[in-house]
Amino acid sequence: MIYIYNDYAGTHSTAIAAAYHLNKLPTNRKLTKEEILHVDYFNKLTKKDFGKIIFHGIDEDGNPVYSIGRKRSKLVVPALKQLSTILQERYKQKEKIIFSNTSPTVPFAMTMGGFFSRGIHIDFIGVPLLVIGAKQACGTIQHLVEHTKQTAKSSSEDIVVLDNKNLK
Repeated sequence: MIYIYNDYAGTHSTAIAAAYHLNKLPTNRKLTKEEILHVDYFNKLTKKDFGKIIFHGIDEDGNPVYSIGRKRSKLVVPALKQLSTILQERYKQKEKIIFSNTSPTVPFAMTMGGFFSRGIHIDFIGVPLLVIGAKQACGTIQHLVEHTKQTAKSSSEDIVVLDNKNLK
């Protein structure tokens, strides 16, 4: 099974989701500023990284976990799904692939923090907003990861796309 978390930039909610998925973050409380800022790839990717599939690690079941920043394009995930289908059919593979959208977990503070920090490079405003937003979102992101794992295990589909719009 392959997990790919996706959102606009691929460096905030997706990084936290991947870290939760890989058991790199505590799940029994809100995250601290230090824990947030030390998440792999959190607020570290740049415009040149949009569209790149970033490897985060292997989970406890031996499954690779990735993320991708798709910008505003609504075509990235459908294109990746179609490519996955082609490759599975061509090479007779039946590796389950889960695309999970983390965008619905992003609060306004994280959106603004990402804009200031990654968009216009004003970290002294952006980073504190990102931390506030990540603290607000950590429970929802953790829930999204659990939902993603459960859906992956229970689905009979080879390729699953979760938009997570109704997840709260």
